[in-house]
Amino acid sequence: MTAPVRFPRFFVTSPAPCPYLPGRSERKVFTELKGPHADSLNDALGRIGFRRSQTVAYRPSCLDCAACISVRVVASEFAPSSTQKRNLRRNSDLITTVCRPWSTSEQFELLRRYLGARHPEGGMTTMDEVDFADMVEHTPVTSYVIEYREPSDDGVTPGRLVGACLTDRQCDGLSMIYSFYEPEHEARAGLGNYIILDHIRRADDLGLPYVYLGYWVEGSPRMQYKVRYRPLERLSRAGWERIPAAEQDRLIAETANTPRPAAGDGQGKDGIKAMADVCRLGD
Repeated sequence: MTAPVRFPRFFVTSPAPCPYLPGRSERKVFTELKGPHADSLNDALGRIGFRRSQTVAYRPSCLDCAACISVRVVASEFAPSSTQKRNLRRNSDLITTVCRPWSTSEQFELLRRYLGARHPEGGMTTMDEVDFADMVEHTPVTSYVIEYREPSDDGVTPGRLVGACLTDRQCDGLSMIYSFYEPEHEARAGLGNYIILDHIRRADDLGLPYVYLGYWVEGSPRMQYKVRYRPLERLSRAGWERIPAAEQDRLIAETANTPRPAAGDGQGKDGIKAMADVCRLGD
């Protein structure tokens, strides 16, 4: 008999400098997502800490480090802080549209401004419009681009695009693959946080229990924003566990007392393009 689903083959990358913690190296295990069962495989791998980059699912597999921790927000129990409530009010006029995974020049120009201001030394700054189209459109799973626009003057034509997020819909939640936004918008501080807040609200409306935020790295300043969303769960060797309230209080306090890192100080986000470049599989 032929098995209905072929067990995926896994591969390991060569060690490379860690983008989050200076002086350390990283290694990743990855597999290809393709065929009629790509969605179910992506769901299963997402629950054990894998992330998607185009047609590849990957997770850290470092020999001497376990600092990268998968985290997810429990959407149905999310309670916004006073700061997050202000953010929601400030950006409540934004028009949100769920678009098919098809790249546009407008999205690409927004991404370029975002990377130039927030991650000027990251690997994604070398992306051209074809690379961006590959990142968005090469998906074997259920995904879309959520756009965030300001209201237009006439209320008919599309308003200014100020944010976007490439998002996967999984069976148990929304996985935020990559978000970007207008980096120097004085009237809309906290756009990146607003995109996360909107995903939490959207997941709850859809009856999906979680929003997957990718990896949290304690000690990496650019990854600390993820601890501000509660309740937050992390993936341990024993499975998913809720971060205790007292511990999360401490982490949030430490984040508040840590100066914002300068632009270019590390990648700050999951290495989407880096994985696409490294994990090339033959046909």
